[in-house]
Amino acid sequence: MGTTTPPRTLAEALRARGDESLAGLLRARPDLLNPVPNDITQLATRAGTRASVVRALEHLDRFALQTAEALAVAPDPAPYDTLLSLLTGDGLDDGDQRDDAGAAITAALPGALSTLREQALVWGEDDRLRLVRTARELLAPSPQHPSPTGLGPTVSEATAGMSPGRLQEILAATGLPATHDPVSAVAALAALFTDRTRMAELLDTAPVEALSVLDRLVWGPPYGEVTPNPTPPVKWLRDRGLLLPVSTRTVVLPREAALHLRAGRAHRVPEPVPPVVAAAAERDPQAVDRAAAGQAFTALSTVEELLKLWNGGGPAILRAGGLSVRELKRAASSLDVTEPIAAFWVELAYGAGLLATDGEPDERYAPTPASDEWLGLSAEDRWTHLATAWLAATRTPGLVGGQDAKGRALSALGPELDRSAAPDVRRRVLALFAELPPGTAPDAETLLRRLRWERPLRGGTTPPAATGPGEGVDLRSRLALWTLNEAELLGITGRGALSSQARALLDEDPDAAAARLAPLIPEPLDHVLLQADLTAVAPGPLERPLAETLSVLADVESKGGATVYRFTPGSVRRALDAGQAAADLHAFLAAHSRTPVPQPLSYLIDDVARRHGHLRIGSASAYVRCDDEAVLNEILADRRSTGLRLRRLAPTVLASQADPGSLLEALRDMGYAPAAESAEGDVLITRAGARRTPPRTPPAPVPEGPPVPDGTLLGAAVRAIRAGDTAATVIRKETSEDPSSPTPAGSLPRTTPAETLATVQAAAMTGSAVWIGYVNADGAASQRVIAPVRVEGGFVTAYDHTADEVRTYPLHRITGVAELAEDGKG
Repeated sequence: MGTTTPPRTLAEALRARGDESLAGLLRARPDLLNPVPNDITQLATRAGTRASVVRALEHLDRFALQTAEALAVAPDPAPYDTLLSLLTGDGLDDGDQRDDAGAAITAALPGALSTLREQALVWGEDDRLRLVRTARELLAPSPQHPSPTGLGPTVSEATAGMSPGRLQEILAATGLPATHDPVSAVAALAALFTDRTRMAELLDTAPVEALSVLDRLVWGPPYGEVTPNPTPPVKWLRDRGLLLPVSTRTVVLPREAALHLRAGRAHRVPEPVPPVVAAAAERDPQAVDRAAAGQAFTALSTVEELLKLWNGGGPAILRAGGLSVRELKRAASSLDVTEPIAAFWVELAYGAGLLATDGEPDERYAPTPASDEWLGLSAEDRWTHLATAWLAATRTPGLVGGQDAKGRALSALGPELDRSAAPDVRRRVLALFAELPPGTAPDAETLLRRLRWERPLRGGTTPPAATGPGEGVDLRSRLALWTLNEAELLGITGRGALSSQARALLDEDPDAAAARLAPLIPEPLDHVLLQADLTAVAPGPLERPLAETLSVLADVESKGGATVYRFTPGSVRRALDAGQAAADLHAFLAAHSRTPVPQPLSYLIDDVARRHGHLRIGSASAYVRCDDEAVLNEILADRRSTGLRLRRLAPTVLASQADPGSLLEALRDMGYAPAAESAEGDVLITRAGARRTPPRTPPAPVPEGPPVPDGTLLGAAVRAIRAGDTAATVIRKETSEDPSSPTPAGSLPRTTPAETLATVQAAAMTGSAVWIGYVNADGAASQRVIAPVRVEGGFVTAYDHTADEVRTYPLHRITGVAELAEDGKG
């Protein structure tokens, strides 16, 4: 803009930025765009609000935050050298004497200041660095909010309200000459505490016990309690102003004295360099990929088993939402995992859109139609679907079992499990994995230390609603630990190191991830090995049609490298209930067994099939029908049938007060093999599973603040802000004949309709820009800079610099118009 005058306000500093720098600010702090500010002044005002500043501080790394904290206790404005001295301490200004820590701070400080400037937390040149007022209020020391530096108030702040006589007594005790007013007395005391030589001479005369008191306060908190009759060491310090009274029982160590005792350092341990993530173990990358692929296959099998478990309709939903503890235990028992791991698999399937609520009056969980599509994909594509959903999910299964803010238990699939920081933490943890050489497993403790350095504020405090079982209150660290466990369960990592397929997934290339995983997943088999003890051994994963049919015909007895299935009368009856005939079962086993079908298995199938459907169950409320009267006589004579309240209606028919389903199950428990029939007398075939929810979309992640805008939106926002700023700050010609009544700054121009029409017509003829006030149909007023193109029919068509487009404005909505001065855009 052709001027070297330093900015006096944050708005001026932002106005001097280039468009790319302004876009960077909006990208780093997207909350400033809701809605788009009218001009730079409004942007600066919004950037200085408490909520916005807190969000910006939460995104700083530890050293940038320490830099801001040092500026909060420095003079305002502070020269660069003063800030550097607060971070390095005294005695580090000479390059020959600078130690490694001082050199690291000196090298890192420009980057930290650049970060603070990009976030609009610091503005001004290096000789006049200013921290945004709201940030200073948040970070500066106060009795209610102690500074993170551990420093207390300045001498001037601590002595506010102290009597002039008491100030003179302190000066006399320290050997300083008396002054004529309290202001000069405070200045003399502050000058003493900041003078290295005189302060050292004063402390040389202090009792040893007094120095011990100072040692306890120097690094904070700087406040201490005293009795009405303090001990001699405390009295010595209080008499000389090294401890100043805050109340009748509280004293504070003033900031200048504390800085002297700290050798000028604002922080005990500055951390200019991020902690290094150490390697816990180095493994063969191919072994890592194989281990991760094996776990990925296990993850797919577990999710498939969960879908099968809830295939005919899953557990009911609690009134408050979510899964009951009993149902979670039942799922954990069926999946043969612990309850926290079961909660993870349930939440993963839910987050991937494979499970949802069915919306019925007795609402239950069930597989979605998308689960059928997912089951039809290849194993590698199913895995990338799960892994991608996990990376983006804000639902946090690790919280299950904890309590919310009201002390209520957090349940799986419940409404209180979203944590907006979860996706960011997951990706950051895996990014730190990816920075290590392939096959390297990181040390968990150093990884957590690195995360705390990168986001010290966000990891430091957590509301009660986020607390979970046995993990403390550091939510970011807890999310990181859960990420380590969940990544291993899902096959993202193998043996503690990041797999190559996961590296491709982090690069937003799911096709490459699937291609790397495909050769490592075992090919499904089309056969089993039948054995004489009524078992079948699957030496590996089975093709889906074979696995589905076999799961109906037999019960899974054990899992592992090979799955063992056991044939029982109940399992064979289940296959017959599903519509299979004995001949179909014999043909199926003969076609898919590498060993001959054992005779005991053939006999079992024939025996169950012979008795299957011999009894018929219908609704009378229920009846039993059988051609063999002896069988019905046997049922009536059995004591176990007493509760069914059976009575004979005919030689071949028994009636019962029980419903057909209960009667069917009771007779099966008594050892019979009845079949259900319809009202027409046809046998009812029970399918293995047919309940699906209506089409459901996966749960949307809960965003952490407003979304980051894309380049197009940023460019449009910057142009709109620049144009609005031009409209607000442009130099305009006076339209009033009375120079004593100029248009107030920021107000809309006011002209008569005739003057408005004449001015815009003239601007359209000359191609010049004008400044207008405009009120839209909703009554919202704004000021704009437009270049009129055409004026006709009561409308003006013009290029609007604020919107960066051609618009049409009704003339009756224009409050007034003013010409721009010749240097209005200068």
